[in-house]
Amino acid sequence: MAQLILLPGKERSAFKQHHPWLFAGSVGRLEGRARAGDTVEVLADNLRPLGRAAYSPSSQIRARFWTFDPEESVDDAFFKRRIAAAVARRQALPELKGQQGLRLIHAESDGLPGIVADQYGDTVVVQLTSAGADKWRKAIVAGLVKATGCARIYERSDSDVRGLEGLEPTTGWLHGEAPAGGLSIDENGVQLAVDVVGGHKTGFYLDQRDNRAWLRSVAAGKDILNCFCYTGGFSLQALAGGAAHVLSIDSSGPALAQARANLALNPQLPAERAEWLEADVFQALRDFRKAGRTFDLIVLDPPKFAPSAAHADRAARAYKDINLLGFRLLKPGGLLMTYSCSGGIGLELFQKIVAGAALDAGRDARIVRRLSGTADHPVALNFPEGEYLKGLLVQVD
Repeated sequence: MAQLILLPGKERSAFKQHHPWLFAGSVGRLEGRARAGDTVEVLADNLRPLGRAAYSPSSQIRARFWTFDPEESVDDAFFKRRIAAAVARRQALPELKGQQGLRLIHAESDGLPGIVADQYGDTVVVQLTSAGADKWRKAIVAGLVKATGCARIYERSDSDVRGLEGLEPTTGWLHGEAPAGGLSIDENGVQLAVDVVGGHKTGFYLDQRDNRAWLRSVAAGKDILNCFCYTGGFSLQALAGGAAHVLSIDSSGPALAQARANLALNPQLPAERAEWLEADVFQALRDFRKAGRTFDLIVLDPPKFAPSAAHADRAARAYKDINLLGFRLLKPGGLLMTYSCSGGIGLELFQKIVAGAALDAGRDARIVRRLSGTADHPVALNFPEGEYLKGLLVQVD
């Protein structure tokens, strides 16, 4: 096994904090030969063993720790154990029992860097975004089949992050075959189709499940605007909660087509109260402002504006603009559910951005709830970067 030897003083994050990432600037030298994805032994500059990690020569994250136990083998059995443990942790949480859509593995926060696995009924979708994860594909698939008994596994390793690891996009069925009738899940009594092949991420945004349920609980009688609605998850839960009217906007025609199809899957919902608009959200909100249209509750769940801290300034301006527009469209006493899924925008900065938007809009506002991901998207205490989804529920005077 090759050895990755750190520069003096750079062992602090690995030894004391157990942070799973080692950046290129911390590495002194590599002794031995290692290819992308190979497991290397990580040593402090005094040659003290710190653990074992996946080597990635193309990435600024030069290595990702599999284990901080220098004696633990990284082999097929390792992945079987780690995957079984991740699944068992979710089975132990009452709030996750019976969920047809569930995140089984949340990468670093489950001790499996670069590995995401979502379950939709008897289908699991896996994303492998690091060189180490890519190398252990067969072991990961075997571990998922063993832990879940799933009928099929589809790979959606097509995110831009793979390019930073020197990896090409990879998709396709790894176990079993495509279901004949497509996939759908029941989320709190609402049927939702899931496109694991062409949809965003692994097919659906499971991390917003609890927030959609909360919206349903307060929707009765309200005029609701759902921005960046994708396939209508928030919209359908609002209708199920008795909303008077729900206007949903997205720039993607195919996403809106799927949203309408999802509504059709639920004949119990009042379709006449739903309105769908294909448009640029920023422009649509400006048009509503000119027309004097207002809403009781607005959902702002935009795509990732800042994939990394390097994009934070530009992303901050976009978040400021969209929240400013949102505040201006709220009725007195109205509620704004606003989110950022950008890893480059921390919670403190996001709150400052939203506060600045409220001030510029001339609205007095207060945070009444902090919003985050679901319990199947845990955040390891040694990996705060795992808390990518952050949100605020804000009420205006």
